[in-house]
Amino acid sequence: MLIRLLQWCIAVLLFQTGVVCAQSYEAQLPPELTSSPDMCAYAPCREVMPGADSFSERKGRPPYVEAYRTEAGKKIPLGYVFLSTDIVDIPAYSGKPVITLIGMDLQGKFTGVRILKHSEPILLLGIPEDALTNFNNQYLGKFVGDYIEIGHSHKDQGVLGLDAITGATVTVIAQNQVMLRSGRAVAQQVGIIKPKVRAQARYLDPAGKFDWAGLVKEGAVQRLRVDPKDVGLPRGGEAFIDLWFGPLEAPAIGRSILGDSGYADLMARMQPGDHPIFVIGSGRESFKGSGFVRGGIFDRVQVVQDGETTTFRDLDYINLYGIEAAGAPAYNESVIFIIRNPAFSSAYPWNLVFLGNRMDRDTGARSFASFDKTYWTPARHLDGGRPVVEEADPTWLKVWKQRAVEIALFTAFLVAVAVVYAKRDALVRRSRRNDKRWVSIPKYIAWIVSIGFVGFTAMAQPSITQVLTWFHSLLFQWKWELFLSDPLIFVFWWFIIITVFLWGRGLFCGWVCPFGSLSELLYKIAGAIGLKRWQGQLPQHWHDRLKWVKYGVFFGLIVVSFFSMTLAEKLAEIEPFKTTFLVGLFNRAWPYTLFAGGLLGLSLFTERPFCKYLCPLGAALAMPTTFRWFGLKRKEECGPCKACAVGCGSLAIDNSGAIDQRECMLCLDCMVMYYEEHACPPLSSERKQRTKAGLPLTPIGADGYYIPIKPVQ
Repeated sequence: MLIRLLQWCIAVLLFQTGVVCAQSYEAQLPPELTSSPDMCAYAPCREVMPGADSFSERKGRPPYVEAYRTEAGKKIPLGYVFLSTDIVDIPAYSGKPVITLIGMDLQGKFTGVRILKHSEPILLLGIPEDALTNFNNQYLGKFVGDYIEIGHSHKDQGVLGLDAITGATVTVIAQNQVMLRSGRAVAQQVGIIKPKVRAQARYLDPAGKFDWAGLVKEGAVQRLRVDPKDVGLPRGGEAFIDLWFGPLEAPAIGRSILGDSGYADLMARMQPGDHPIFVIGSGRESFKGSGFVRGGIFDRVQVVQDGETTTFRDLDYINLYGIEAAGAPAYNESVIFIIRNPAFSSAYPWNLVFLGNRMDRDTGARSFASFDKTYWTPARHLDGGRPVVEEADPTWLKVWKQRAVEIALFTAFLVAVAVVYAKRDALVRRSRRNDKRWVSIPKYIAWIVSIGFVGFTAMAQPSITQVLTWFHSLLFQWKWELFLSDPLIFVFWWFIIITVFLWGRGLFCGWVCPFGSLSELLYKIAGAIGLKRWQGQLPQHWHDRLKWVKYGVFFGLIVVSFFSMTLAEKLAEIEPFKTTFLVGLFNRAWPYTLFAGGLLGLSLFTERPFCKYLCPLGAALAMPTTFRWFGLKRKEECGPCKACAVGCGSLAIDNSGAIDQRECMLCLDCMVMYYEEHACPPLSSERKQRTKAGLPLTPIGADGYYIPIKPVQ
């Protein structure tokens, strides 16, 4: 019967996967969307600009289109429409940007938002698309220059708050940056937002020159390197692009790069508001790009300062024939660019941005990508040093600050569980076969907290999708920001990694996994309310065969992920975690509810069926468990005894008495028996022999035997 139920669950999973594949939101966008001058021929511009009946071609840097309404044969300007990935490349939780079409009127107020494509796993398969649509609708009518944050409004501080999406905090924080940064870039370009006035740099002129190593050491030159893996190409070989850059205004830096005469000649050509910088580059790609023609635009590099973008034309270009500083690296291209912007100031931080395309490994499609490096003139070159600058926190840090109390409570819970388990020897010694409260009560408390707080409240259930993401990040592109963006999952995974190598997977799977805790708690409750007569386990020989299924699921997901990470995320719905905790059993399509509910219903009659036979996360953690530091204790007599195996709910004790730590959930029932003089057969036999011989019953030692009596001297 149990085998048939498992087969039924797998069939439902396959059915629901087919349903999901048919309804996937991740759209295949036409390549012309990012390259054609007529953007609105490939994008629904009218949806984000109500009342518009015509649109211009792309114009400006960054690009946008103008929207018009025709009245009496005349085109009346209404506003601007722009594609977010033409302007910014901000990754969301998936590591990929949410491609958004945005409308803005002539006053700088948002008129419409349309998501064209995203790769967020939770929005692909969990939270309905309406949630993201409703979130974006909060921007309508708001001024692009307002201070908008996720969370509560603080009108006294000028902060407008937006309601987040439960379970998708990282996604909406990234989307907020996309909306504001791209909107402000266009608003500044068309004159809605005036450029910020910055004090111009006043340079000191220290004596002498620097060699290249000295310039690098003090940060007078910076490096922007993009490897092939960063753009979706195979690893290895030379860099995709490797740039060194810096300003030439500062006398000591300019003379070190150009020499005395070269620096003097350059500065003699500069007009007020001109700011020269140098760039040298090597690698597979050219940073000069297709704009290296008369009258063209250099479309591969930009300078950005506080959201204000400077793009270079041929008139902003001067040949750089060589680097005077000794020890300079070899390069293929070199240039001096002139930033002709009176609002720009080298006294403040600015970014050199390299613009390119990234190849999507799943689809082969190319998408816009940008890579940047911050430059700030060293303080010793500035009269008065660097000005005070209030830098915005990165997305992941904002999330950590917002959830500081939650993170502290969660960390305290995990530490408490680890400490309790580390003291397991004292707990099991105080417990008895018929009275296991010293072991059971801490475990039951851990289950309840894990289910209520970790699962349903914090929604911090770890998943195999995180293992897949981690695996691919190691192979292709590691980004700490991606893993830091969900603080509870980040903390949880450090707990898992540490405890797996200390004690095995059982502490996570058996004590603090929300779904595993819910599954076993249901089993315990069912037994307590009278269903015990129908409860049972698979025969050992069937268990020994079926336990390998979860390993097949795990390796299958790994293989699929190399062909399509999106498909792997869909197939990872074999985990019922999202349905149970994040979305809710009754908030998803019926196949998901049926599958998750079926597994939980099956848990009433057999202990942890999903954990034993289907869980790919359990399989992923079982393999490093082989190399755990500490295991459970065994006696020499445990092989022929088999008393512990009879009560092992995990079926982790084989006929030789050995514990398969990869399957063990660390319930500690066998360890209670290990020290129980009436329950452990070899210990009970020793007790009877001592009693018959009239020997005192000395305490039981760490090895599970009575401590030998010391001979009288």
